[in-house]
Amino acid sequence: MARKPSSTPNRGFKVADQIQRDLAELIARELKDPRVGMITLQGVEVTPDYAHAKVFFSVLTGKPEDATEGLNQAAGFLRNGLFKRLQIHTVPTLHFVYDRTTERASDMNALIAKAVSSRAKDD
Repeated sequence: MARKPSSTPNRGFKVADQIQRDLAELIARELKDPRVGMITLQGVEVTPDYAHAKVFFSVLTGKPEDATEGLNQAAGFLRNGLFKRLQIHTVPTLHFVYDRTTERASDMNALIAKAVSSRAKDD
């Protein structure tokens, strides 16, 4: 049986974007866990049935392991805050994942700079 197309195209992306904005505000204003320092939410991936959401974040201060532990322990509190803000039937269970993209990018930039400087020395 063919699946009925959604009434709103890209609804999953819109819901993920709204979750990211609301979570950023909730974490900054209402979360009092000292393990969660200054973090940046990089993105949110929501399953098609809205049952689960992976929240990718990076850490500006503190240890990533501590922040991950603190956020995962506060996931219920944050989900409750999302219930009050979102206008959807099912609010997803939150799973926080540390995003290493910025670390990898800085490592790659350092390798490129090293290669360019060694090439310039050779010329």
